Amino acid sequence: MPRPDQRFWRRMLRLPTDGWLLDAGGGTGRVAGALTAEAAGVVICDVSAPMLRQSSRKSNGARPVAGAAEALPFPDGTFRRALVVDALHHFADQKSALADLHRALGPGGRLVIEEPDIARFPVKLVALMERWSRMRSRFLPPEAIVAMAAGAGFHARIARRAAFRAWIIADKPAAASTSESAAPPPGPGSL
Repeated sequence: MPRPDQRFWRRMLRLPTDGWLLDAGGGTGRVAGALTAEAAGVVICDVSAPMLRQSSRKSNGARPVAGAAEALPFPDGTFRRALVVDALHHFADQKSALADLHRALGPGGRLVIEEPDIARFPVKLVALMERWSRMRSRFLPPEAIVAMAAGAGFHARIARRAAFRAWIIADKPAAASTSESAAPPPGPGSL
């Protein structure tokens, strides 16, 4: 996998921030690990303990936390930014995951989702292979992800489509006052 384009992610996530960044379904922290200097702290949350152990070794101080995106082990409003990179199609309940990401983000927070674009033929082949492998993946068109994010309370849009990928920006509406917290997020299941 190529190294993540740090400038791209800074722009998409509106970084730097003095709040915390969550990488939901972040696995080894390939993307979030490159962004640790851009936030008060970075948390990589994943259900896979082996992936989180790898993230501990290579993610520049990002904090690994075991947990599912559908039931994030964090208080409401813990994060200012969140990302889901090539993982939404693996979540058991995508609608619940987006609702819980909305809950975990503070007012004015931003979520960026990068997903394979199922409208592209090669991605359709990957989806078919994953189905044959019984992976239970559920690939959605970018428009369906936008609609699902809007249903969770986000203002969402397709930000970019390129090659076989799509990026969705989902902003949580700001409240009357927004304060960014630099306090570390508590989380059961930390490795």
